[in-house]
Amino acid sequence: MDRLALALLGACALIGAGLSSEPAPAPIANPVVAAPEAALPGTAETAATVSETSEDAQVVARILKRFAMRHTALPERERERLAYVIVETSRSQDLDPDLVMAVIEVESAGYHLAESEVGALGLMQLLPPTGKEQAEDLGIEWKGPDTLFDPIVNVRLGTAYLRELADKYDGDVNTALAAYNWGPGRIDRRLARGGSVPKRYVDQVRRAATRYAATPPSRS
Repeated sequence: MDRLALALLGACALIGAGLSSEPAPAPIANPVVAAPEAALPGTAETAATVSETSEDAQVVARILKRFAMRHTALPERERERLAYVIVETSRSQDLDPDLVMAVIEVESAGYHLAESEVGALGLMQLLPPTGKEQAEDLGIEWKGPDTLFDPIVNVRLGTAYLRELADKYDGDVNTALAAYNWGPGRIDRRLARGGSVPKRYVDQVRRAATRYAATPPSRS
């Protein structure tokens, strides 16, 4: 084979090698990483408002334990979110979270779809007219009585109502609890006649409030 042929063969080999080799892809400046499962709406915001203290951590743990012992229909992540909401809402209304949880236990046993014979609904067993009034005061959208089956909304409305009753009775939470159970009109008429505050429901809630607490609640 003459020199010209050899030169041509060599050139073809070089060209073929250049065509078959591909440059390495350039690195991506901002690679897209699959996002983790989104958190439940409001969970992070609510948790952020609960102070990072050992006391609050213990209260949340107690509430979760109490929900776990009940036949609630809520999944675990919803119960966790609800526990934070109970603590955050109770603190904002200057109420003891264990007391609010006790009302939930006594009223509905932690079942968020509970409905009484008189039409009280949800975790804290609110009547629709009361729930609607509280929703309007708090700026919460009211979509009819079924709104009270939303456990987060129900707790916010029920806790606000309990605070309203406590204010009505000059900060006396025991009288507020009795009015929560009996209705403020009946309590007012009973007191006007010189009667005492009924104790059965109040004692039931108070016992539930301290049942799992390491120490009795510091707030009345």
